[in-house]
Amino acid sequence: MQTVVRKMGNSAGIILPKALLGEMGLTTGQALDIRAEDGRIVATPVALEPRAGWAGAAQAIGADRDAEAQDWAGFAVEGDADLTW
Repeated sequence: MQTVVRKMGNSAGIILPKALLGEMGLTTGQALDIRAEDGRIVATPVALEPRAGWAGAAQAIGADRDAEAQDWAGFAVEGDADLTW
């Protein structure tokens, strides 16, 4: 496959063909790590941390709890200690 380096503002970019995106399992908006290696451009998908952003989302949901939900807040769920937030 070939593509062309195109001007994008003060930078440049390339368009990745749909077939390549599908083969690599990439989606639009996905972060890539880019580096030069032996005269080549190497792009590697960035692995996100499991449950990234969940703690903030849980806090936002928790801020809007009603009285009944607050009554349950003190009860622990078995296995919670093993979770990493």
